[in-house]
Amino acid sequence: MAPSTPLLTVRGSEGLYMVNGPPHFTESTVFPRINVISVTKKGLLHSFDLPKAVCLEFSPKNTVLATWQPYTASKDDTAGIPNLQLYDVKTGTCLKSFIQKKMQNWCPSWSEDETLCARNVNNEVHFFENNNFNTIANKLHLKKINDFVLSPGPQPYKVAVYVPGSKGAPSFVRLYQYPNFDEPHAALANKSFFKADKVTMLWNKKATAVLVIASTDVDKTGASYYGEQTLHYIATNGESAVVQLPKNGPIYDVVWNSSSTEFCAVYGFMPAKATVFNLKCDPVFDFGTGPRNAAYYSPHGHILVLAGFGNLRGQMEVWDVKKYKLISKPVASDSTYFAWCPDGEHILTATCAPRLRVNNGYKIWHYTGSVLHKYDVPSNAELWQVSWQPFLDGIFPEKAITYQVVPSDVPSEEPKVATAYRPPALRNKPVTNSKLHEEEPPQNMKPQPGNEKPLSKTALKNQRKHEAKKAAKQEARIDKSPDMPPAPAQQSTPRSTISQSTSGDPETDRKIKNLKKKLRAIEQLKEQAAAGKQLEKNQLEKIQKEKALLQELEDLELGI
Repeated sequence: MAPSTPLLTVRGSEGLYMVNGPPHFTESTVFPRINVISVTKKGLLHSFDLPKAVCLEFSPKNTVLATWQPYTASKDDTAGIPNLQLYDVKTGTCLKSFIQKKMQNWCPSWSEDETLCARNVNNEVHFFENNNFNTIANKLHLKKINDFVLSPGPQPYKVAVYVPGSKGAPSFVRLYQYPNFDEPHAALANKSFFKADKVTMLWNKKATAVLVIASTDVDKTGASYYGEQTLHYIATNGESAVVQLPKNGPIYDVVWNSSSTEFCAVYGFMPAKATVFNLKCDPVFDFGTGPRNAAYYSPHGHILVLAGFGNLRGQMEVWDVKKYKLISKPVASDSTYFAWCPDGEHILTATCAPRLRVNNGYKIWHYTGSVLHKYDVPSNAELWQVSWQPFLDGIFPEKAITYQVVPSDVPSEEPKVATAYRPPALRNKPVTNSKLHEEEPPQNMKPQPGNEKPLSKTALKNQRKHEAKKAAKQEARIDKSPDMPPAPAQQSTPRSTISQSTSGDPETDRKIKNLKKKLRAIEQLKEQAAAGKQLEKNQLEKIQKEKALLQELEDLELGI
């Protein structure tokens, strides 16, 4: 039987304590120093005297506690004192101590069943089995290996490794299956790319594919303060592709759905776009643009939250991703932390130090937008960390989505709307409506020509079927008339086709503009192919769509 709701752990200047989840929110006592607490038995298991420890991490099954403290060299310049300790949670004994100089990627990585544990050591990844840290079971050796990520789920285990480029050679990410590392063609897949000072590797839940966000520290074109990012897809069956993002600008966030069949990317100069892609890297749904820089799928994958935190105002959009229908639009101002509750119904937002040292506190929401609990830290105190009690998948069953706001005893707050700055000379004059950016609605909320109401998901599907049938009939008509001279637009993409035109209808003009943009991109790909560049699979598929795009453009310009 599933528990009512997970506990909430809170850490700050007031101490460490726990809070019961909805609907009670009652507190327990404060725990001093570094202690291992049994939540179910509500008792102290072990206490470790580690005053300099700054990082703690449990293994997936809570059998090992890893601690890290800053590395210090010994006075005689020999190897320093080990600063990474692994403790047996049951007995409290130290299983192994290592020297780990850098705080980055300090913690070893475990498989979910803890059969395998790995850590990066000087051009090698060392693997330990069954938490026996006295014997290295296997090694993966790659020169200048920078990072690795173990796959989730059960055996067979897989590992993604990243090696940065040097001296004109590209960076690359390779996928391996443990323990097959030494054969000449042992890698399951390989993807090389330039423009990568660092990467983030994201496995999907079924361990069938990895998304790689490649980033440079500096954008040499000067277009972005954030450097330059590209998104790559690598599958364990050897397929790979560059994910084509329709809007230029930074990649703020990429997240897999728990189904492992789709992922969401938030990208582009503000207001940022958000798009869901399938495993062919084709767009499934476009959420339009908005003030957002993060995406969070619920544990069951049926709800998606798009949010704008940090330097944005905390606007959230909660979407039903089965129907692609907007559920709510709550605002969590000044939030620095977001987390889904394992039950898939509740959301935690918090304002923590040191990111923000004022107005610290946390809120627990229902996904329909109501605040169920709120705690504000006193002005002379700070909140450092807050997190849900973790649970294994399947403990909480998926519940049907509701669109009716759940009632709450917490009084609602009207979000503060910041007004735009107006210079003194304009403050007594009427306000003119002007937008710095053209906002784009989600694809199912875009008004259609001659119809101000947005189409439903079913209507959109029927419309696409109708357009596909019309294009197929047009192509069949052309194929049956071999004596007719082919239309110029179907031989190539001449400059006259890409010229500016107006139909008198803004929506039609926008579609024509988008089609011409796609055709220009196809021309560039064809030129690259003619120059000898090897194109990705999804780029070749784009070229194959040229004929259909040309026909659609011709129909729009003729008003068909």
